[in-house]
Amino acid sequence: MIRSIEQRLNEFRRIAQDGILAVGLLASSIFLLVFVIYPLFKVLAAGLNIRALPLFRHLLSLGETQRVILNTLGVSLGVAILGTALGFLLAYVQVKLNVPLKRLFHLAAIVPIISPPFAVAMSIITLFGRSGLITKRLLGLRYDIYGADGLIFALTISFIPLAYLSLLGLIRGLDPALDEAATNLGAGGWHAFRTVTLPLLIPGFASSFLLLFVAAMADLGNPLLLGGNLTVLSSRIYLAIIGEYNLEAGAVLSVMLLIPSLILFSIQYYWVSRRSYVTVTGKPTGQPKMVTNPWVKWTLFTVSLLFTALIILLYGYILVGAFTKVWGINFGFTLDHFRFVLFGYGAEAFTDTILLASLATPIAGLMGMLIAFLVVRRKFIGRPLIDLASVLGLAVPGTVVGIGLILAYHRPALGGLVPKLTGTAFIIVIAFTIRSVSAAVRAGVAALQQIDSSMEEASASLGASGAMTFGKITIPLIRPAFLSGLISSFARSMTSLSPIIFLVTPQWRIMTAQILNEAETGRFGNAAAYSIVLILIVLIAIGLMNIVIGSTTGAERLVES
Repeated sequence: MIRSIEQRLNEFRRIAQDGILAVGLLASSIFLLVFVIYPLFKVLAAGLNIRALPLFRHLLSLGETQRVILNTLGVSLGVAILGTALGFLLAYVQVKLNVPLKRLFHLAAIVPIISPPFAVAMSIITLFGRSGLITKRLLGLRYDIYGADGLIFALTISFIPLAYLSLLGLIRGLDPALDEAATNLGAGGWHAFRTVTLPLLIPGFASSFLLLFVAAMADLGNPLLLGGNLTVLSSRIYLAIIGEYNLEAGAVLSVMLLIPSLILFSIQYYWVSRRSYVTVTGKPTGQPKMVTNPWVKWTLFTVSLLFTALIILLYGYILVGAFTKVWGINFGFTLDHFRFVLFGYGAEAFTDTILLASLATPIAGLMGMLIAFLVVRRKFIGRPLIDLASVLGLAVPGTVVGIGLILAYHRPALGGLVPKLTGTAFIIVIAFTIRSVSAAVRAGVAALQQIDSSMEEASASLGASGAMTFGKITIPLIRPAFLSGLISSFARSMTSLSPIIFLVTPQWRIMTAQILNEAETGRFGNAAAYSIVLILIVLIAIGLMNIVIGSTTGAERLVES
């Protein structure tokens, strides 16, 4: 025991000898403690304290609350299952099929990640709603898209990139020698797929399911637009705080939203970490074995083609709505919606969002790479806790993140060390950073795990300090992951709604909140123009970051814009 403590203390002494790394460990620990752990603790304390327990029991005993919880779990489960299945099929087509239009299929699968998560809902309403272009005008139907079916449809489309990108990387990383070995032992294509490929993809399925489940639970825009009479926890929390001005009820409901999210995350984190799915001990050799069965091949091709056509229809119709006088009713051409966004009342949200997202992006990117380096390359007491805290920003629903920040910093906190932050731009930047840093950490961890530590050990043996090794050796090797973190951070910040919906003020307007406001009041044309401008901004930022970082480093671009 004493020896173990001495070893841990020696590890801290080695880190302390490198000033930059010591400062980095201190900075990342303070950031996670102050802006992730503490707000989460405040939510739990507000929802589970002695004074709130009677309200908790009262709300939980109400039939309405029970229906809301069941609605939330049902919708989230449907999105997680459908999204994971569809994401897997799209990823499998990219790796295992020789078919045309694969590049187009890939772009269709990632487009929703650079748009507001509820932009699709507006297009679905105007295409498939009671007075929709397709349902009413073309088919003569009066279909009610509002409710569970429309909500699951919109959420699945909105979050499909999470499943697709997660599973695409895993399928590409499978060693082709495993398929060859199964074939040599007499296994047919289906048998090899069922007994070799699928078991190795279990971590990907679990991660995808978790991400989609939590994302669907936390989403706010789609339930507000498409929920109709179906209320879920996120929209109920919004009503409690914005409509009823009852922050205590909002905190109690947030705990109800938080508990299943953390349980699922803990199960996935514990279960996957205890099992070994290592298939590559060096660089995989050979080409993946392609699917040749014509029935399988062209069935999967048809599914991908139909999905791509649907994405083109939904986003193409948003573009149409941005240039028409009354979206879905009067298709006369107009530029009034863009004048409103770029030069009118909406211009303030346009500039505020770009400014705050630009401030959050480098913070999240640098913090993510620093935490990833400490977690993968250093050993010290509390390392698992830092790793866990770094992913809580993604595992915890965004609505809970926003409420936690309000509860924690609506007045000076931590003995006056932190001033009141609500109503300021800083708290919005923090919310953006919290939601973005998790993806940057995961990208950095994945990159560092693929890099042989012997290069850093050689640098240290030649007398280089840890800080110099980190700057001269590690950073150049993980620059593609850094680029991925920057792109992910900016895209998430620009398209985020649920973490900041309770934090925006008239002094600081955010585009996603403005889009939701325009859509809720029936001004779909303005909302469509906002969405198009936002998508273009994200695409331009991705291109610029690729050019600047790629040209200065010569690193391979791992993120396809």
